[in-house]
Amino acid sequence: MQFKKTTISWLIFILPLFTTAQSTALPQGYKQSHLLDRLEILLQDNPDLNFSAQRPFTRKMAVKAAELADSLDKTHPYDDFYHLSEVDKHNIQDLLMNNSEWVSGDKSSFASKKPLWNTFYTSKADFLQVNEKDFFFSVNPVIQQQQSIEAGNNERLFLNSKGLTARGLIDGKVGFDFYLTDNQERAPLFVQNRVNEFQAVPGAGYFKAFKRTAYDYFDGRGSVYFNSGKHISFQFGYDKNFIGDGYRSLFLSDFSNSYLFLKIDTRIWKLKYENIFMELTNQYNRTGADFLLPKKYASLHHLSINATPWLNIGLFESVVFGRRDHYDFTYLNPVIFLRSAEIQNGSPDKASVGLDFKTNIGHRAQIYGQLLINEFVLSEIAHYSNGWWGNKQGLQLGAKFINVFNIHNLDLQTEMNLVRPFTYAHSDSVSNYTNYNQPLAHPLGANFDEFIAIANYQPTHQLQFQGKIIYYRQGLDSAGENFGSNIFLDYDTRPRDYGFKIGSGMPANCINVSGTASYELKENLFIDASLMYRNYSVSGNPTLSNHTTMFTVGVRLNAFRREYDY
Repeated sequence: MQFKKTTISWLIFILPLFTTAQSTALPQGYKQSHLLDRLEILLQDNPDLNFSAQRPFTRKMAVKAAELADSLDKTHPYDDFYHLSEVDKHNIQDLLMNNSEWVSGDKSSFASKKPLWNTFYTSKADFLQVNEKDFFFSVNPVIQQQQSIEAGNNERLFLNSKGLTARGLIDGKVGFDFYLTDNQERAPLFVQNRVNEFQAVPGAGYFKAFKRTAYDYFDGRGSVYFNSGKHISFQFGYDKNFIGDGYRSLFLSDFSNSYLFLKIDTRIWKLKYENIFMELTNQYNRTGADFLLPKKYASLHHLSINATPWLNIGLFESVVFGRRDHYDFTYLNPVIFLRSAEIQNGSPDKASVGLDFKTNIGHRAQIYGQLLINEFVLSEIAHYSNGWWGNKQGLQLGAKFINVFNIHNLDLQTEMNLVRPFTYAHSDSVSNYTNYNQPLAHPLGANFDEFIAIANYQPTHQLQFQGKIIYYRQGLDSAGENFGSNIFLDYDTRPRDYGFKIGSGMPANCINVSGTASYELKENLFIDASLMYRNYSVSGNPTLSNHTTMFTVGVRLNAFRREYDY
């Protein structure tokens, strides 16, 4: 409650200062996210896209980048570096149409030929759109119906989502958006096992049992956006954020449930500085009755610089903490180093630092990475082979390639993630790096290494294919001993101080292979078909081993695909 009061006080002070137009953000799973990844590599030195580690993108920035790419293609018709395929050109026009409030050029092609009652679908992209001088507003239905068959499971798997999404702009200065859905889901058996273990539906918040083995939950997100001056923007919302350029993030991912936050973005010169002040839900046990969920808090900073036109380097820091009935104002200072503030408090909280980088190469490739450090003791690093438990670090390295083998819109991505035991855990159940009984960063928690390979191919503007291979090995707790994979356990319960390495404990191996075909029948209306094979084996404990073969078909309107990628 104190965090809410403090945040509202800030808003009352800051709101009168906004002077420039403020954009809403692209939603999670936005259909043209991959196009923006392609444009970032293709343009190579675009100063806006090179800050892509801080996501989601704003609609204004996405439109600016798309218009630039379209302009360069037209003004450099014989330059392969800026050449757009026909599919890219269509996707750019589609992105502009779905974010028309920021388009500077001609918008006549966005209009529907036959609007419904001259009121609905006047624009191809929006069910209802109002576009006046001082007010823009669009609203769209959200529908997803998905049916799956899982080998060895007699129960039908399904996902049923319905709701609304909307966004608006008032006086060209204050933006707002929301996404509201009611969901019923019966997930594959390995996801059900995870829900039973952690008492949380991945990516969702409070839920109720539905038809014995299914779940009923509500997904409600919304934000208000405004600027203070030319270079500083604010977002106050209940939603998710992502920091990183990879498929996973070791800093902050969108895997957990949404949370309340105030985000301050400062963009000036070659710098972009992001502050996120968060109210999270602490670890809890479901009692079957309604009760007040406990709260905890976090502050995150991410500073990145375009060191060269093709190289971006970032510095990350975070602290997660809990105080009874109030927010710790020490961590509200947006410029102080959080680790130093945490030390001044007596070092009771979960502090992390990290480095990230990204470089675009030859308009055809990108290399990226993250280094996360929970604890750094030089003498123990020098004797790394001793396996000191406090060596809590994570490493990510990845690469993206576009137009592979000179095939337009055939793109590949490879990624490796390594996280040592006890990373993200803490000496108490409050300050661990979690939210709503779910990890804030990588969905596997800790004590694992992972390899990911993704291929995307879009032969036409309507048809898309994706193939994905995820392999990981992880050390699980054995004989009741804490080997550091479960980040919800206090690290003081470890059995010893030395002898820990990635995979310590009971060895588990998993391979998850999936293929998806999506066809856009009408604007934002997709028909999907996918096949997933997952084999999970635990050495020495076959009762924990399982395998899944699942075939899924579905239809979705203004919705993102549900992924079971862990």
